[in-house]
Amino acid sequence: MNDAGTLVEHALDASHLAGCVALVAEANWNQNAADWRLMLTLGRGFGMSDAAGRLVATALALPFEGRFGWISMVLVTADYRRRGLATRLMQRAIDALLAAGCVPLLDATPAGREVYRRVGFEDCWSLERLQLCADRGPAPPPAAPGATVRRIAPGDWPALLAYDADVFGARREAILTDLARRVPQAALLAERGGRLCGALLARDGRVATQIGPVVADDAATALALLVAALGAIRPPVFIDVSDRHATIGAWLRAGGFVLQRPYTRMAYRRSRAFDDPARLFAIAGPELG
Repeated sequence: MNDAGTLVEHALDASHLAGCVALVAEANWNQNAADWRLMLTLGRGFGMSDAAGRLVATALALPFEGRFGWISMVLVTADYRRRGLATRLMQRAIDALLAAGCVPLLDATPAGREVYRRVGFEDCWSLERLQLCADRGPAPPPAAPGATVRRIAPGDWPALLAYDADVFGARREAILTDLARRVPQAALLAERGGRLCGALLARDGRVATQIGPVVADDAATALALLVAALGAIRPPVFIDVSDRHATIGAWLRAGGFVLQRPYTRMAYRRSRAFDDPARLFAIAGPELG
C-alpha cells in the first residue's frame, strides 16, 4: 500500500502536463494536453506527487472576471483513492476562488454531487452528456426562420464575445478563441437580419470532438448551428446539453446520440448560476463551464 504521508503537494504547471494527461487517460476522460495547457495558463492547478515524482492527484480553479470560477479536473490515481486527496485539493481550489472574490461553480456527476453538497455546493440546474458513436448524425430540421449560419470571421469577434458574455455571465475570450483555432470548421455563428443570434464552437478531445458552447436566441437557431457543425465534423462526438432545452436533447437522440452521463451544475452556497438559461443550450464542458 502506498503511503499518503510521503506525498508532496505543489502547484501544477506545464512541466506536469504528461502526468495530467496520464490521470485523464486512467479515468477515461476526454481532455487532452491542449485542454490542460489552456486551463493551467488561465487558471490555477493544484497537485500531489509521490516520492518518485509521479503525479497522483489534481484539481483546478478557473476564474472568470472576478465574478465566479470553475472547479474541475479533480482526479486521483487508483492506488491513492479514498485517502482524502480529492477533498484536500478541491478545498485548495475553493479557497483560491473565494480569495479572488469568485463564487465557485462546478458540474458534478451523480456520485460527485453528494460529495459536493456536503461541502456547501447547491444544485442550480441539470444537463446531460450525449455522445454519437455511429458515423451519422441527426436529420436536418427545418431551417431557423431568417437565420444564416456561417464560419466565424475575424471581424465577428467583438460582437460574438459580447453576446457570449451576456449568456455565460462573464467574458471568456481566451477560451473561445482557442476553441475556434482547434476546430475551425465548427467555429460557427448565426445571423438574422444582419444581427448575431447564436454561435457554436467545438474542440478536439482525447477520445472525441466536444461540441460546445452553443449559445443562441432560440432553439431553432441552436438546431441550425448543430446541423452545420455535425456536417463539418466526424464522430465520435460529445455534447453537454442543458435539460432546460428538451427539444435539443430529443432531436439529438433521434439522430443516434445516446446518454453517457448526467451532470448537475452546482454553485457554492447559492442555488443560482450566472448564465442566461433561455440562451445557453450546451456548455463548453464541465472543465470549462
